Amino acid sequence: MSEAEEANSPQPPPYLEVLCKISGKKTRFAAGTKAGFAVSLINRRLGIGAPVAFHIESVKEGEEPIVFGPDAVLVNYGCGWNLQTVSEMDFSGTGKPGRVQEVPTLIPNGKNIGGSGSTKTASKSGIDFVYIAKVLLAFVMIFMLGGVFMLALDNLPKLILLFDSSM
Repeated sequence: MSEAEEANSPQPPPYLEVLCKISGKKTRFAAGTKAGFAVSLINRRLGIGAPVAFHIESVKEGEEPIVFGPDAVLVNYGCGWNLQTVSEMDFSGTGKPGRVQEVPTLIPNGKNIGGSGSTKTASKSGIDFVYIAKVLLAFVMIFMLGGVFMLALDNLPKLILLFDSSM
């Protein structure tokens, strides 16, 4: 290829656009961005209580989608291929035949969210009894530790006199 032909050929953009199907917004990422980072950033922008994105795939009409794992680098496959998120709404029983119905993934806060069609989200609303019990137990342990140190300091002069008289 000559230099003139190379100058006239279309150059790929220095960024990739991923369409979030939940919000309908496109997010731009630098070339070389890992899919796991892109998914976590998109999920953070969605907010608490919104459905979460599981992974990113490249889709083209009439072609099998290309799925990006969390450590895969995002790639633009050319004309007609678009990057988009896959969320739990895509697996709510209206998924295409032949597609995987359960896609567990780790989201940024470390919780494991499965794609079983339920309305699981990244956040858990409310404070349960176990959490309150743990907080109360922590306070009791702190006060008990403080009491032990107070008794030790109150009896420190007697302990010093006991060791001093034995020598």
